[in-house]
Amino acid sequence: MQPPFRILIKISEYFNVSLDALIKYKLDVLSEFQLAQIEKGFDVDVTGNKLRLLTITVDSKGKENIEMVPLKAQAGYTNSYGDLDFIASLPKFKLPFLPENKTYRTFQIKGDSMLPIPENSWVTCSYVENWEHIKNGKACVVVTKSEGLVFKLVYLRVDSGFFLLVSSNRDYNPYEIPVSQVLEIWQFETWNSFEFNA
Repeated sequence: MQPPFRILIKISEYFNVSLDALIKYKLDVLSEFQLAQIEKGFDVDVTGNKLRLLTITVDSKGKENIEMVPLKAQAGYTNSYGDLDFIASLPKFKLPFLPENKTYRTFQIKGDSMLPIPENSWVTCSYVENWEHIKNGKACVVVTKSEGLVFKLVYLRVDSGFFLLVSSNRDYNPYEIPVSQVLEIWQFETWNSFEFNA
């Protein structure tokens, strides 16, 4: 039985938790970090489970395309990853050997931080809906609010509210990024170094 609304208001005021959080979350299973975020008024999705609409394109038979995000489109992608017109304007192709039960996107990478994959290569990745399903140390393209697109080995630290991003090239230091800065995560599947002029 749920307490009356006026009691819920008093509970939310006493514990300094919004009514929304009080009703929406199972507070007894949240980590200290998650509770602290809620107390601060943040509704942070630390798992990637929050409902997000993924914008895709399909071919004439209704099968998903693989959109290509070249370097010069990456700043636009960070701002327009949910914009159908922007996604539709990206080059598209197919890779018939990939399983059809996933959604794929291909990103051109910059720099040499993920050797042996060379700079300007194209990495094809599958969309990660639930970030808790990423195995630590998996290579992923992480779409962030602050840094744009980065290709790194990802370690999830849900309790701390951060991802640890590590380069395979040890000349680059690992660094943390707050989960709240992450927009999308795409898990590495394959790569190609073909030339493409978009």
